[in-house]
Amino acid sequence: MRLHPNACAARTHPHRDDPGWWVMLEKYLVYGATGGVGSTLCRRLAAEGRKLHLVARDADRLRPLGEELGASWSAVDVLQADAITQVADEAGATLSGLAYAIGSINLKPFERVTAADMERDFRLNAVGAALAVQAALPALRAAPTRASVVLFSSVAAQRGFPMHASISMAKAAVEGLVRSLAAVLAPAVRINAVALSLTDTPLAQGMTNNPRLRESIAAAHPLGRLGTADDAAAMAAFLLSAQADWITGQVLAVDGGRGAVAGK
Repeated sequence: MRLHPNACAARTHPHRDDPGWWVMLEKYLVYGATGGVGSTLCRRLAAEGRKLHLVARDADRLRPLGEELGASWSAVDVLQADAITQVADEAGATLSGLAYAIGSINLKPFERVTAADMERDFRLNAVGAALAVQAALPALRAAPTRASVVLFSSVAAQRGFPMHASISMAKAAVEGLVRSLAAVLAPAVRINAVALSLTDTPLAQGMTNNPRLRESIAAAHPLGRLGTADDAAAMAAFLLSAQADWITGQVLAVDGGRGAVAGK
């Protein structure tokens, strides 16, 4: 896969005493870079001066984002054999952070959920995240300061909702993975998850494009609205940053209160 030179590399490196020194050396690997949350996170990190390596399936969408942000990129489908190994090779030998912003919304009555549904949801959400971290681990451990990993879960992993059996199982596995890897990877690498409720992104258009359904779901949240991509990206960027250096093994809810507060 072709790699596009990062525009940040052309900048003059500051002196090591400059607080911007480490920021300019940091590089972040973002899976799902063209999605609603992923692209918003990439723009946040780029605005902070971070170098990026972007991953998504569609090269035609990924290329312009990479050019916009001066980032290198890999166009792969993480469900394909060796795709994640390829990404790790192309992302480089040192990474300060990784975000796996890939997921699915597969909602069906339990009676209609097939083995193929469950296997795909588990492979995409949980196994893909685990393999992404595993493949990037040498580069994360090579970072000059403590590296950070952010995965994404769902309010449905901890609270029961109809139609959510397959995705609930997959996201609960992500949360278990976070807690296990926090023990395995410490102290060199931190890992946390952001647990979202329904977020207004292209992935959720099947529900958010229906005005009546959108209004009903928004009203079910104590804060009275759907989440935005920036709500999710802001938390992810914080967890990737040095400001969160004493946080690991946590699942932080960005869900409008839906997981913890009874609806009115």
